[in-house]
Amino acid sequence: MLERRQPKGKEPVLILGIETSCDETAAAVVNDRREILANVVASQVLDHQRYGGVVPEIAARAHVTHLDGLIARAMRDAKITWAQLDGVAATAGPGLIGGVLVGLVTGKAIAAAAGVPLIAVNHLEGHALSARLAAGVAYPFLLLLVTGGHCQLVEVASLGRYRQLGTTIDDAVGEAFDKVARLLGLGYPGGPEIERAALAGVAARVPLPRPMVGRQGCDFSFSGLKTAVRRVVEERSPLTPQLVNDIAASFQSTVAEVLADRTANAMAMFRERHPGPGRLVVAGGVAANSALRTRLEQTAKRHGFTMIAPPKELCTDNAAMIAWAGVERLQAGLTDGLDAAGRARWPLAELVGPLQ
Repeated sequence: MLERRQPKGKEPVLILGIETSCDETAAAVVNDRREILANVVASQVLDHQRYGGVVPEIAARAHVTHLDGLIARAMRDAKITWAQLDGVAATAGPGLIGGVLVGLVTGKAIAAAAGVPLIAVNHLEGHALSARLAAGVAYPFLLLLVTGGHCQLVEVASLGRYRQLGTTIDDAVGEAFDKVARLLGLGYPGGPEIERAALAGVAARVPLPRPMVGRQGCDFSFSGLKTAVRRVVEERSPLTPQLVNDIAASFQSTVAEVLADRTANAMAMFRERHPGPGRLVVAGGVAANSALRTRLEQTAKRHGFTMIAPPKELCTDNAAMIAWAGVERLQAGLTDGLDAAGRARWPLAELVGPLQ
């Protein structure tokens, strides 16, 4: 249940952020001047590497083990006390519900003990607003959100006012990277491994289909692309190291073309409602891929948009973006009660913004 509450009058406003939605345990302190005073992350990559993907039970246990220590470290790094906090922002979904609850319950306890508001943050909103933290991007803007579990094009009109223009009809792009990396015998997580292999590959040697390219609308599809890669692997096994690199390069190039094509359609839709200079924000873990950034920047420029991507450390899951979403919501007078529920699914379109 949302409550309206004005933040304390002192400056700057300081927010502790907590992120535990998947396999990164993170804590951060951010102020309303867009200064990141602390941003610490404990990676669980080694815990999940042998399984080729995130195991929810292992992730939740790791959050329990590491979160308290990370929060203490973030407070030390920021050189602040509990009495200086103006609020606690914790991811309340979407994500793996076990992990979400670990962070949310911890955030509730700190908020209650410190006597400050709780802000239950939507993880996707954290990604959406990360470019505002990093670069002060003004509303409105077009968002391409590309993560392990999500692939969406969203019109961001203002805080809490989101309109989905397109989404994946099957698999998320980050999931496709992980599964293709597994097919090629590369490591986990798949995105960085494929990017490294692609540097030594020649995409033209392994043609792959471009799903949805040239069609109307802004939806994505990656299931058929994964199937095409599997066929190539089966037909041309055993794979030489060079062939692995070529397949990685072709897959990455194909994904870039698909994202660029779908985003171009979304730009046209965005312009109908928001004439004038356009801004494209590319956020989420997959946005750390340099080749994808380059292709999307070219597409944005061609359509009269400026592309903004947060620094790579703010693309992958982190608590600084959660803290910043907490800053914006607190300043808008939007806080949550201690009965706020964790949610495995939580579409951006269901969020509530400031009263108009």
